[in-house]
Amino acid sequence: MIEILIIDDDKELCHLLEDYFRPEDIVCRFSHDGRSALEAVRSRRPDMVILDVMLPEKNGFEVLRTLRRDRQFSSLPVVMLTARGDAGDMVRGLDMGADDYLPKPFNPRELLSRVRAVMRRVQPVLRTDYGDLRLDDGAMKAWKGEEEIMLSGQEYRVLRALLASAGTVVSRDELSRAVFGREAMPLERGLDMQISRVRRKLGPCADGSERIRSIRGAGYMYVMPQEERS
Repeated sequence: MIEILIIDDDKELCHLLEDYFRPEDIVCRFSHDGRSALEAVRSRRPDMVILDVMLPEKNGFEVLRTLRRDRQFSSLPVVMLTARGDAGDMVRGLDMGADDYLPKPFNPRELLSRVRAVMRRVQPVLRTDYGDLRLDDGAMKAWKGEEEIMLSGQEYRVLRALLASAGTVVSRDELSRAVFGREAMPLERGLDMQISRVRRKLGPCADGSERIRSIRGAGYMYVMPQEERS
């Protein structure tokens, strides 16, 4: 799940983007002026910032300059929104350290594509190999041998969390935070459904043994293949 801080004084646009991004497992927060935006970044670092140039209090360039001068946020991914046809703003934003730009008005689908591309560039690619399984965090894809396993975003996060702790029990709360961004709710079956789908798509290990084991009262465990344990 990605958390994006959208810094734009157009509240209607902000909520339009929130509605568009929600099905893509992207959580949106908002700031509507440059000063409060910096406070929002410092209070809880987002995974990415979408930053409009024209803002009250502090404009987008001032916000970007402040972030890039702060070692804590110097590498925070930033996509800038600029007035259409203003090439000067685009060049200036990139020179100041923006990761990408998009002129207004824009298609939300294009912005989503830019967001994904920037996140792929800035995130370290984690390749996890366990037996015949391989995960690529940068692309959020999984393979069994040479065959790609078609996983939803939530299913991918289930498998990633289990593989990251392969051979040990992962609690329901840990898995729920990884998949849904919150602790598990009493009697909730959503997590169990995701794990059931992952089990079905992965199938058993080559020797017929189960990959994901339910540990009663504790959580779930991805069982290390025999060759990995030896």
